[in-house]
Amino acid sequence: MSNNKTSGGFSFIVSLLAIAICLGIGILVYKFLLGSPGNFDADGPEKGHPINFWGNMYKGGFIVPILLGVFFTVLTFFFERLITIAKATGRGNVSAFVAKIKNLIANGDLDSAIAECDKQKGSLGNVVKEGLLKYQFVQNDPNMDKEAKVAAISKALEEATALELPMLSKNMVIISTCASVGTLIGLIGTVVGMIRAFGALAAAGTPDTAALATGISEALVNTLVGILSSALAIVFYNMFSNRVDQLTYAMDEAGFTIIQEFQTSGK
Repeated sequence: MSNNKTSGGFSFIVSLLAIAICLGIGILVYKFLLGSPGNFDADGPEKGHPINFWGNMYKGGFIVPILLGVFFTVLTFFFERLITIAKATGRGNVSAFVAKIKNLIANGDLDSAIAECDKQKGSLGNVVKEGLLKYQFVQNDPNMDKEAKVAAISKALEEATALELPMLSKNMVIISTCASVGTLIGLIGTVVGMIRAFGALAAAGTPDTAALATGISEALVNTLVGILSSALAIVFYNMFSNRVDQLTYAMDEAGFTIIQEFQTSGK
């Protein structure tokens, strides 16, 4: 067994570092972009009133940079998964590759099938190649009966698949976590903002609907950013999960073809 494996994706340490960097970027964006004096009236970002949406986001409070960090984390791991899964998919159309491999195996042309796996350069090609190499190895082995040979081919396919699947699903948990916590963090920010707005209104002693409306608007910014981050994370997670399922199905289909062909025509 050659133990080839499609590499790619962030390691655990790099993933943690990427999340920390995204949070740092969120803080910088909050402080220098959203908190720019140009987004507020003459009194500035701390005591003044916002004159645009970015100023309203800044007034959303300390939760906003955390939400921005979540948003940038979702985007970072979107591109990480996009590149990694595209690499794992390999060259050409997956369905066409499986169909071609089936045809070559049916014609007994294992060498050409292995060459096609090398050209495919993806996780599917790696798995199929391991199965074909084991097929060739056991085909004329006089010390093994047919049942043992089938078991050996199945084991080779399972081991190759086990090497590839963790890479395909790696870091998906980060995207799914962002999908779950984004809205919750946004709601926490909104609740804190509402408490602060009504507290300021109570301290003023007299009803001020304009000030209350401004405070509520600033508080709801947290919900907006949180929902946006969660929505993107859910879409990305489902998109990548579907792609991983397609690749896994293609591996199973090709593996079944190899085993079936050996059971039909193998020695």
